[in-house]
Amino acid sequence: MNLRQWAADLAMGVRFAFAGGREGWVRAVLTAVGVGLGVALLLLTTALPNALSQRDERGNARMDFTYSGKQLPKADNTLVIANSDTTFRTKDVRGRLLEPDGTKAPLPPGLTKFPATGEMVVSPALDKLLKSGSGKLLRERLPYRITGTIARTGLIGPAELAYYAGGKDLLQHQSGSNVERINYFGPSPNSTPDKLDPILLLLILIVFVVLLLPVGVFIAAAVRFGGDRRDQRLAALRLVGADGRMARRIAGGEALAGALLGLVLGTGFFLAGRQLASLIEVRDISMFPSDLNPSPLLALAVAVAVPAAAVLVTLFALRGVVIEPLGVVRKAKPPRRRLWWRLLMPLVGLAMLYPMIGQGNTNGNFNQWLVIGGTVLLLVGITALLPWIVEATVARLNSGSVSWQLAVRRLQLSSGTAARMVNGIAVAVAGAIALQMLFAGVEGDYTKETGNDVNRAQIEVSVDGGTSLAQANGRLARTEGVRRTSPISLTSVGDRAKNPNGELEVAVGSCAELQEVARLTGCRDGDIFRITGGGTDAALQTAQTAKAGRTVFFDPSYDSSPAHTVAWKVPAGLKTAAHRKDPTGYARDGLLITSGALPANAAQSLNQQVFVTLDTSVPDATDYVRNTAAKLDPLADVFTLAATRQSAQFTSIRTGLLVGATCVLVLIGASLLVSQLEQLRERRKLLSALVAFGTRRRTLSLSVLWQTAIPIGLGLALASTVGLTLGAVLLKMTATPVVVDWASVLMMTGIGGAVVLAVTLLSLPPLLRMMRPDGLRTE
Repeated sequence: MNLRQWAADLAMGVRFAFAGGREGWVRAVLTAVGVGLGVALLLLTTALPNALSQRDERGNARMDFTYSGKQLPKADNTLVIANSDTTFRTKDVRGRLLEPDGTKAPLPPGLTKFPATGEMVVSPALDKLLKSGSGKLLRERLPYRITGTIARTGLIGPAELAYYAGGKDLLQHQSGSNVERINYFGPSPNSTPDKLDPILLLLILIVFVVLLLPVGVFIAAAVRFGGDRRDQRLAALRLVGADGRMARRIAGGEALAGALLGLVLGTGFFLAGRQLASLIEVRDISMFPSDLNPSPLLALAVAVAVPAAAVLVTLFALRGVVIEPLGVVRKAKPPRRRLWWRLLMPLVGLAMLYPMIGQGNTNGNFNQWLVIGGTVLLLVGITALLPWIVEATVARLNSGSVSWQLAVRRLQLSSGTAARMVNGIAVAVAGAIALQMLFAGVEGDYTKETGNDVNRAQIEVSVDGGTSLAQANGRLARTEGVRRTSPISLTSVGDRAKNPNGELEVAVGSCAELQEVARLTGCRDGDIFRITGGGTDAALQTAQTAKAGRTVFFDPSYDSSPAHTVAWKVPAGLKTAAHRKDPTGYARDGLLITSGALPANAAQSLNQQVFVTLDTSVPDATDYVRNTAAKLDPLADVFTLAATRQSAQFTSIRTGLLVGATCVLVLIGASLLVSQLEQLRERRKLLSALVAFGTRRRTLSLSVLWQTAIPIGLGLALASTVGLTLGAVLLKMTATPVVVDWASVLMMTGIGGAVVLAVTLLSLPPLLRMMRPDGLRTE
């Protein structure tokens, strides 16, 4: 058969789709909507790499801290910048205080000029929040006048909360790690990108497979909408002289028409969804619409693959159908489906994954082609097994109510159609269960214990030395939502005023305050303690530096940092104290000095640290504390104590999964609804005839519900089995003990069932309209 004949037959099918009357174009539109939803998600997927790349580029372009430990000298092209990041409720707020040294100071991306002291330039999202009623608490923390907005080039996303404010005398702050002089914005020359370990790379591969595979299944199901009506038209073509192969190619042309229209609709859906991207935020991740530009090569691949797949799926579906002029073969009982070849795909998939079992993080990266191939075969095996399971099950279902028998009889006649509708959601649920097991299994490797004692305190506030401990503690203790506070002053002493060889930690406070960081005996004001019981090196360092009669220097400086040190001779008669962990889990070494023994001129070198215990019954208690700390010191460090910390890379992958899963769930619901409406449309005359003969509408509605519930129940059972199997294999590959997270399994299964239930409820109004007797009218 030459290509010209193929092209002519496909073109004839396209004409039938659009010029074959109402039935033809309605089917084409339904197919196009189903395909279009899948195409939109595929285009979104191809656009994500570019969007993330653009986001990273803007984030790198505004990097401002080198953490080199060396302070640049003041010059006309330098800028003093201070980190004033904060958190408002659950959202991070990026803040910077700017103090240019000269006219050539580097300007942050997104700004046209430096804000003056007392002024700030904010992101559009922060501007909106501060002007709303819900941003009142945050407005108290940022007492600057808004004079402009940060341009897109200075933001990683439209929903980012960020500001730049004018600062003054920033280098006078003791918190040196928060203040730095720079002469450019951008990544540090010494910085190296974080590399993903093999298990995280495996997670990313599985996430992409699990999210994209249901899309392909949906598209394959969408191009087969209206199969019964199509076969009637093909039988009519046989009557006018077309042979079987030509009829199949014409059917492929009809599917091609729906796929091409689906490409157009999918592009429209994608462009419309892209414009809404700036309004969507998932776990602080947002995208600019202009960032969502699909890669030209990937977009071309989608444009070619979808129509080609539509034709191939149609030809494959008709391979066992004998299209006769009278069209009676479809009405006959189909032959029983064979099981053996349906088991081959999942077994081959397991065989591809088996060589990597036990590899873990120590034996290099996983073979990505084996991972992708094995996972795809295992999940696609669901689409092969489910029709056999549905057919075998419904063949044994007979007795029951009228609605049950109507549903079972319909499923016995068209079990393949019912299975196709469920295939996509079964694949999605199986993949989700496997991913949840994998995430739960390896989460412990990326979640570390911090040692924080959250029963003693929930917040640690560090304030600059310009504020006295009494003032800081008093203001925080009187803050709304604070139950108790535990203050301490911190500094250090060295054996030299500059670049000391030996340096010791020093804690200053009352006896009660020092009891929080060490175990004391016989303490009174004026005492000095040396902490013992640490490691050998720490004990030796403390003994040498804090030797009686030796002169040490408070707050020694390094390199080019200005020296504001105070000399102090260590007195004789130092007492000893034992280690005790503070609420952060840190056990310090060095000296403890009661307030009465501290030299008066050394007080300015102290940093005040207050541990805060919150009254959790007070809403926004954490934000009240942050507001008080900001009033004490704009650069105050406020740390929320937590029992565990999770890897940022692991968290970002899980966030990506959440975003993708949300999109796939929307696609699942929309595609199922289109499929359900298409099936009801094909059965309109049958439903109207049953109502005309006296069948109750309630009975017909229940029969439609049973027709959906039986396949989805079987599909979810199969999905759970395959998902658990794939999850167990993936955990074995990562050298992690296999533990089934039954709560996640039930949750994923429940979500799948809830989507189908929602689709069924939405299809009831059209169903009731189709039951009217006027549905018997025909052209």
